Amino acid sequence: MNAVIKSPHLRQDFAASLVVFLVALPLCVGVAVASGVPAELGLVTGIVGGIVAGLMPGSSLQVSGPAAGLTVLVFEAVRQFGLAALGVIVLAAGLLQLLMGALKLGRWFRAISVSVVEGMLAGIGLVIIAGQLYAAAGLKAPASGIDKIAGLPQALVRAVGSTEALASLGVGAATIAVMVLWKRMPKRVRAVPGALAAVLLATLASLAFGLPVATVEVQGLLGAIQPPGADAFGQLAQPAILGTILAFALIASAESLFSAAAVDRLHDGPRTEYDKELMAQGAGNTVCGLLGALPMTAVIVRSSANVQAGAKTKASRVLHGVWLLLFAALLPSVLELIPLPALAGILVHAGWKLIPFRQVVLLWTAYRGEALILVVTALAIVTVNMFEGVLIGLALSVAKTAWQASHVKLEVIDKGAGPVQAYLSGNATFLRLPKILDTLEALPQNRPVELDLSGLHHVDHACRTALENWAERHSAADTERVRITAP
Repeated sequence: MNAVIKSPHLRQDFAASLVVFLVALPLCVGVAVASGVPAELGLVTGIVGGIVAGLMPGSSLQVSGPAAGLTVLVFEAVRQFGLAALGVIVLAAGLLQLLMGALKLGRWFRAISVSVVEGMLAGIGLVIIAGQLYAAAGLKAPASGIDKIAGLPQALVRAVGSTEALASLGVGAATIAVMVLWKRMPKRVRAVPGALAAVLLATLASLAFGLPVATVEVQGLLGAIQPPGADAFGQLAQPAILGTILAFALIASAESLFSAAAVDRLHDGPRTEYDKELMAQGAGNTVCGLLGALPMTAVIVRSSANVQAGAKTKASRVLHGVWLLLFAALLPSVLELIPLPALAGILVHAGWKLIPFRQVVLLWTAYRGEALILVVTALAIVTVNMFEGVLIGLALSVAKTAWQASHVKLEVIDKGAGPVQAYLSGNATFLRLPKILDTLEALPQNRPVELDLSGLHHVDHACRTALENWAERHSAADTERVRITAP
């Protein structure tokens, strides 16, 4: 902390920290409410992300806190295992991140297919939008992603017949409109973050017109913190909770490290040390777990705001955590004034930004296979669940890479007299074996055949065995045996 206080860029970092605090405040509360946990737990995660992760080495300017990208996963975990188990899940995920960082696995997350990550974010965005549309109308959302989307027409019909639901929808829609239009405001006005301005205006309008909308329920910071007890640790014996822990750790790590790569492109300062950043995220999540709070990731919205506000060192993100702590400790009752549909509007806007429309178009133009992986991953997350959807996307990505890596060319030259010459080049693997054998088995059996394998870079065991077996049985009894030139 002394290093933060003695920072030579303290003036720039102080100003940037206030901007990041104002951006983070409504997002912390909104993510918590959407995750089905007390609003204060979102602030706790933001505080830990700023102070604990902010003090650690790794990435100097990216900011951590509760992320919209994990909202769906957290909501499902709380629904399935209970709020008391959330701390254990986050704690175990944090310890797993620390282990991965110690084993220097952080850099390997950069090898994950970008299409899978974009598909993951798109699927999360769709589920967030669908779920928060119910919240904006004051209705209870169905459990599964596909049910959320399928039930929207019926929910709209119900909302139209209710004055309270229409008022709630109006506040949510107005919040989204303010956030979309805020970018067109004069530069001085835009000094106030759009999300904060939208929440303030929604709160003032609800109070001024006495709108019948639900507001945030407040327990107080200390009342919301619930360290996991013995019963919660006992749930670790369930196989299902182990899968959730793995999903938390992998998805939070991937999102944080991809965010770090994006933030590095925004500034000219020190580059991210991925293994150290993974350990910083693990340390933050370990503390969040001990406090029973939400999981933490690096968040690109706050991080980009930090860079654009002129931050130079990690002091800005640490100070933003301090401001969140002071707000949560001194002004918790302010949260009770915030309308829930306003927070739903913020999450709908955040979910929309998670869907990479432009990337889908670009990928479809140049790399249709990658575009297909992106779309399938997103649809799998909506129709199945987060963890299995990501696994499906990864499996498709590996299969596509294996197929491309097994590219092989078979050229047959038959001059009508003399031996038939067959040339194989590239990588001969079992994936291409059926096509290779179909071509070779169509060669005449009453003519000498020369199979040249010298152009192959790689031949797997299955392919080599199949070629040798074909050569043994191909030639007719009175014909010279197949001659093979080894690679």
